[in-house]
Order: sequence, then C-alpha cells, then structure tokens
Amino acid sequence: MAQALYRKWRPRLWEQVVGQDHIIQTLRNAVRTGRVGHAYLFAGPRGTGKTTTARLLAKAVNCLEEDPAKRPCDQCAHCIAVNEGRFLDLIEIDAASNTSVEDVRDLRDKINFAPSQGRYKVYIIDEVHMLSTAAFNALLKTLEEPPAHAIFILATTEVHKIPATVLSRCQRHEFRRVPVQQIAALLRQKAAEDGLAVDEDALLMIARQATGSFRDAISILDQLSSTGERVTLEMVQSVLGTAAGEPIRLLVDAILARNAAQGLQIIQQTLDGGADPRQFARQVVDYLRGLLLVRMNNAALVDATAETRAQMAAQAGSFEVDRLVEVIRLFNTAATEARTAVHPGLGLELALVEATLEKSLPTMMSVSPTPLSAPSSAPQPAASPAPSIPGKEGQAKGSPAPSAKPAASSASMPSSPAPAPSSVSGLTQEHLRQNWERVRALVKGRNSLTAAALNSCRTYTLRDGVLVLVYQTEVLKQKMETEDNLALLRTALKQVLGVDVPVRCVVSPRGTLPDESEGGSGNSMVHVARSLGGELVDKREHPFPDAEESGTF
Repeated sequence: MAQALYRKWRPRLWEQVVGQDHIIQTLRNAVRTGRVGHAYLFAGPRGTGKTTTARLLAKAVNCLEEDPAKRPCDQCAHCIAVNEGRFLDLIEIDAASNTSVEDVRDLRDKINFAPSQGRYKVYIIDEVHMLSTAAFNALLKTLEEPPAHAIFILATTEVHKIPATVLSRCQRHEFRRVPVQQIAALLRQKAAEDGLAVDEDALLMIARQATGSFRDAISILDQLSSTGERVTLEMVQSVLGTAAGEPIRLLVDAILARNAAQGLQIIQQTLDGGADPRQFARQVVDYLRGLLLVRMNNAALVDATAETRAQMAAQAGSFEVDRLVEVIRLFNTAATEARTAVHPGLGLELALVEATLEKSLPTMMSVSPTPLSAPSSAPQPAASPAPSIPGKEGQAKGSPAPSAKPAASSASMPSSPAPAPSSVSGLTQEHLRQNWERVRALVKGRNSLTAAALNSCRTYTLRDGVLVLVYQTEVLKQKMETEDNLALLRTALKQVLGVDVPVRCVVSPRGTLPDESEGGSGNSMVHVARSLGGELVDKREHPFPDAEESGTF
C-alpha cells in the first residue's frame, strides 16, 4: 500500500516547516537555551502544522546530539525512533476518542513513571477541546505541576472551547494559514523531488483550493497524481468541480451591465459543465474580494497574474464601493447556503438577480418596505387652501385643523387619499436616501461607536417629519438612542441636508418599518409612539398641543 503524500512529506527538521517562522524560532531558541516549558498549546486551522511541530519538539528535547542548537538532528537513535513511530516516551492521545474523566485519570496515574528511553515523556493531546469539563478539571493539577520529566503539548482547532484555567497554564502559540504562493512553492519542490508532472496553473489552483492548509493541498495533489498522468489545470477543475477564470469574469461583466439574462446563462453553462455550485460561489466571492482590494488601492494583496490584475482593475473601476460590498455579501450567502438549497444553483441565481437589480444597492435597503407616498413622474400641483369649516372661523387661513377630515360626499376627493409626502422643510425621502451615505460617513469620522450603532439599523424613513430608525432588538435600539448618539446624528443630518431633523428609534422584530396595521392602531404615528413606551390617554382629561404642531409624538 502506498504511503500518503502528507505523511511522506511530513517535515523532520525545523527548517522544513514553512509558514510558521514565528513559532519555530521561539521553540528552537527554547531548546537551544534549555528553557523548554512544561505545557504548550498549539492552536490554529487544520493542516497548518500543529501536530508536526509537536513531534519536532518531542524529537528535539530527546535528541542525542550534543549541541543543543542542532537538535533535532534526525540521525540519532531517538530521532529515528520518533520518525518510525516506535519511541515509547512520545505518547499521542486523540482527545476526540478519549473524552471521559477516566481516560485522564489513567493518564495521570501513568505520568509519574520515569521515561523508558529519552529524557522526557512528551504527551501530545490532539483536538484537546473535545475533552469533557470533568476531564479538563482532572487534568488541571497535573498540567500545572507535572513531574520534571513530563511535557504536555495540547493541539486544537477551536481554542475558544478551552477553559481559561487550562489556557493560563500553557504557553500558547497561534498557527496561521499559509499563503497561496508558499503552498505552491512547496508543492512544486516536493513534486519535482518525487518526479510528479504538474502544470504551474494546476499548482496554483490546488493551492487556492486548500485555503491555507498544507495538508489539504498535499491530499488534493495526491489524489490527482494517483492516475499516473500529468496533472493539468483542466484535470484539477474536473476533479474538484471548479470553474475556469473566464466564466467568473464574464459573470462579473454581466453584473456590471445589470444583465440578469446573460448572467443566468453563464451560471447554467458553468454548472452544466460539471462545476460544483458551492465551489463556483466561493470562486466568485474570492474574485470579488480581489476587486474590492484593487478598488481600495490594495492590489498588491491580490494573488493573480499581471494580465488578470489589469482585467480586475478595469472591472473594479466600474464598481461603486458600496455596491461591490453588497454583491460580495450576496454571493457569500449563496456559498454558505448552497448545501441546504432546494435546487443546487438556486442560491447563485438569486444572488445574481439581486445583484443586477437597482434595489440591490445598499442605499436601497434603507427605503421603507411600506412606502409612505406613491412615486410619480408628473409634477405635483400646489396644495389648494383648505375649505372653510363651520365653527372654525377663528382658525388661521390656509391652516386646516390637523384632526379635520375631508367630507365623505366630496366628489373631487378620492375614496382613499394618498398620504402626504414625508418632508421637513422641503426634505424628501428621496433626498435623504441619496445623501444617507454622506451622513453615515460623517458620523463614522467623528465617532466609530455611533457609526456602528447606526449601521445596526435595519431600515429608515421619514415619517411625518421625523427620521425613524428601525432596529430588530431592544438592545440595538438602546445602543443608538443615547443622548450623545442622537445628538451626533442630528448634527450630521443638519450639516449634510441643511435642516434639523428629529430622530426616533423603534423596534420591529422583523427588521421592517411597522405599518399602520400593526398593533391594531389606525395611526402609524401612534404605533411609533407606543413602541417608544408611550400610552394612550384621554385628551379631554389631559389636553396637550397637537403632536404635529409641537414636533413630538
């Protein structure tokens, strides 16, 4: 049976570990100076070298080389025994299979025995976050004060699940994802040493699909090279279900042109060609992320050829930043929800359609889902003076009573009158929408915490002269409606729009503006007032100025 490449290519010396120099240098210095700790915690993504580094440390502390700076030598009897898996003082424990407190108690009982071969007994506990709470508690005392001949190395991919009492007893080292170019360079070197024929484009595609994991990259190459043929880009795309770069660029062009029909055709052709919908969505997100980096003047961070960067620069220049961010969110959602979709390509198609519609712009999400006034291309006629109402002669001319209702028998009035347009001294909903990003930018420039609270708003609108911000939870609403936050927002509104706009915050679990039918109230302002904690009172007993005249709810 052939040995897996990730085992065959496992580093045996410090110099062979790539991408984790910040950790390797620290451990080498500890071995050289004789200051090796009694407990280490290696945390980081899968396939980045945690277990390999733990074995190297076990080799180094037990190496027979006289010069500590040259340990491990990979030539002495102890180093060879570790390589062959027969070194008795290296004990590897899979915490996923030994989660109970009895397993830890058994370990605690055996740890006091002296090493059989080397200087130290090294315990490597992989996936340590899988231990139960009782097992962690049983391990604590031994972990804090182990025998002089014992070293613990804990490895985990989910460090947030480790109790703080354990973390405080270990030297913690964070492993990082490895850049694409470093993975490709290692694969190129190892493939040449083993005589594997691999195209350069195929190496780069494998490195990208590994998402920072050496082991994943080597496993993919092992799978592809098992056919005995030359590994080409077409083979990688066929086996992994990925798409070539051209369909992705054409799809982005369709998004820029707002051509949904063309985009849907590209998606269908790509999926029919064997591409996996989830992989395709991930590739689109990765490409769009590159466009965002280019758009934000960080083209050096994009891993692509000079020709591809030139194409990306042209596309990035055609995107507004806010729209590009929204398109990335749409396709990222499609990538994460692809497994549960009824139709494999449904998430991609929905993301594309939303990305090509005008309402997909981030500024459009702030428009009230229940418009207060119907749009009209024709100019609105000037409002005619209100008719004289018997018993109200003393009222100022042209100022009808707010509570007055039109006569039901009037033939000139519609049966269901349209609401008045939302305005404050000439401010309209459309004008507010067009300048909302400027308001947000001004708030962010003055206080990032206020900007974060404002961004948590699900929607906003002008309603009866008041800017209403809708939040999904009471907690988010309370964060925004502090005195300082509201004052800063009103200042920004006045600076950008030139008018002083009152601001109110309301809660709607659905994240949409409450309409008039909610809460059994026939008046939307009543609903807003009640959501702010107000009560309905009898006006005859508690007379107060009309809400619209006083500027309050």
